[in-house]
Amino acid sequence: MSETILALQNITKRFGDTQVLRGIDLEVQKGEFVTLLGSSGCGKTTTLRIIAGLETPDSGKVILSGKDVTDTEPNKRDVNTVFQNYALFPHMTVAANIGYSLKLKRTDKDNIRREVEQALELVQLKGYEKRMPSELSGGQRQRVAIARALVNKPSVLLLDEPLGALDLQLRRQMQLELKALQKQLGLTFIYITHDQEEALNMSDRIAVMRDGRFEQIGTPSDVYDRPRTSYVARFVGTANVLTGQVTEQVNGVVHIACAGGCAGAMDQNHTYLPGQTLSVAVRSEQLEFTAEPDACGLPATVKEKSFAGGMLRISLTLADGTELVASRHGIDMDVESGDQVHVTWNPSHAVPVDVEENV
Repeated sequence: MSETILALQNITKRFGDTQVLRGIDLEVQKGEFVTLLGSSGCGKTTTLRIIAGLETPDSGKVILSGKDVTDTEPNKRDVNTVFQNYALFPHMTVAANIGYSLKLKRTDKDNIRREVEQALELVQLKGYEKRMPSELSGGQRQRVAIARALVNKPSVLLLDEPLGALDLQLRRQMQLELKALQKQLGLTFIYITHDQEEALNMSDRIAVMRDGRFEQIGTPSDVYDRPRTSYVARFVGTANVLTGQVTEQVNGVVHIACAGGCAGAMDQNHTYLPGQTLSVAVRSEQLEFTAEPDACGLPATVKEKSFAGGMLRISLTLADGTELVASRHGIDMDVESGDQVHVTWNPSHAVPVDVEENV
């Protein structure tokens, strides 16, 4: 059975006139990798600091391992934090940096040495004990910061955009290493990033934040394939959101009239009435083109093609001026700027968004 190791209960926080957190709730299970994903200013770092005890919420509770630690001092919480800027002591060796917190706890020297050796082995830096931080690469310094946090064997490890200062190739390498390390140790990770790819690659669950609230909490598949709001659909991956009026709902597929055509999406959980305004989201890679009109689709004009990162991006304009984006692996496909096409997709690959639960 899963065990809840951390719970945030109706947490609010205000700085002056700015409401930063608006009553957030979150439960994290032991050994889970949970990522707080959102743009700058959405409240994710404040949430992490409240968990760490570096900020006090205006209301709500922080429950850690079944105990209310809302007002507990940071050094008395069974958590450790890894920051983006590493925060290593420049005048100390790697070994001294990693063992510093154990030294403060008056752990004997032999135990400190053993714990430091084990931590260095975990982060693949065995033999670097006598190096100074200035002699390390950015990736190596980040590994030292992680080892320093791990040496305390915390129940929860908090990571505040720890890979943000690394170049793209090293970031991807460190993503794999961090995820493997988390699984190996069975530790609970709470991870902060604004990078959607990072969140999708590493997380067991993602909490998408916006304006001090959680827009959606779910597995990477849930968040990507079944976004609940247009914000989540656009923020995580590339999604097209179309709004129109419901024409019918048959066998769970709801059809809307929009942009001179028809769009369909799958929803077995809600009932929609003809004439009701509804938005649906479909991923760019799910769009298909036909030369002839289909029973349900949208007439469009190809605006331009561009190539980036192994993906071909096709921009289209609908009859009402709405712009869509389609994407394909590869560098070309048989459409050109100015072509008239009919855009379709499988309704099972699209979902209604921004749906009120009382609908």
